[in-house]
Amino acid sequence: MSPTSVSQVQSADRARRANSSSDRADRTAVDSGQVKPLLGASLAELTEWVQQQGQPAYRGKQLYQWIYEKGVRSISEISVFPKQWREEAANVSIGRSKIHFRSVAPDATVKYLLKLADGQIIETVGIPTEKRLTVCVSAQVGCAMGCDFCATGKGGFKRNLAKHEIVDQILTVQQDFGRRVSHIVFMGMGEPLLNSDNVVAAVKCLNQDVGIGQRNITISTVGIRDRIRQLAEHQLQVTLAVSLHASNQRLREQLIPSARPYHLDELIAECREYVKSTGRRLSFEYVLLAGVNDLPEHAAELANHLRGFQCHVNLIPYNPIQEADYKRPNPHRIKAFVDVLNEKKIAVSVRYSRGLEADAACGQLRASQA
Repeated sequence: MSPTSVSQVQSADRARRANSSSDRADRTAVDSGQVKPLLGASLAELTEWVQQQGQPAYRGKQLYQWIYEKGVRSISEISVFPKQWREEAANVSIGRSKIHFRSVAPDATVKYLLKLADGQIIETVGIPTEKRLTVCVSAQVGCAMGCDFCATGKGGFKRNLAKHEIVDQILTVQQDFGRRVSHIVFMGMGEPLLNSDNVVAAVKCLNQDVGIGQRNITISTVGIRDRIRQLAEHQLQVTLAVSLHASNQRLREQLIPSARPYHLDELIAECREYVKSTGRRLSFEYVLLAGVNDLPEHAAELANHLRGFQCHVNLIPYNPIQEADYKRPNPHRIKAFVDVLNEKKIAVSVRYSRGLEADAACGQLRASQA
């Protein structure tokens, strides 16, 4: 692993620990009445907080409803609260971001650049269909993984997102579309399992407070040693999606520099443990790059790794970015890859990404207006 890659991963790990401490501090601050973001707090925590402000307990439920159902951005907007208290508590942060930039693709996918309280910019994507509204959520500002075909990693890593900054993304999309979010995929900026404390806390909040079923939430990871095993301990009902993108260690190191210290065989073994521990089928993400990892022999090699446990392969034809020269394989090559996996009895589907024209598709997120 190159010194740069080691430094990036170590930096992300330090930020994960720092943000974990920050998140715990935020929860404690809500309990003690300090001015900290209220988004992410439970009904019990909000009830205790309003009582500490000298308000009756039932105000906690009102605050909870206005935060999670109405998406309020300031206490001053909560019309059921006494005017005097609204004015006194006007500076208490709910924890909402601002829409910095918004673009709509021809397929109605919407890309949002959201400005956080410290001025950092993250990207979120709303993907509508007739029956669903899916949000592609970021877990970090930037990314330390450095995947060669992905725009996000080209800008480097800044910091982890706190719980309220993750939950805010869903509320923002929900408000903008004027309809409930049904599905969430942690496939935006960053590596979720390098921010696992806040990601798990956000999943629980989205489930319990926003009302989104855990089975409708997918957490994507490139694979960090022991983190899949740690995630399994939470016994969440989410879908885990592991980004392989290669059928052997040499090719994976070429495409994902951060994969050098964690051999593909070890990663697959940890994935098998996850399925056995949770009883949940696991998905593998595989970006198809023309002439690089899309040959029939790659498909056969991939199938050999995945035999014998409950999994599914999502093939993603490459989405172009300015910073890389990879190409999307033609339909014939894609079909040949699928045919090999089908012959080997590996469940497989091809996922063509939405939002391509707005630079909102998989691998294109870069937190810029370009």
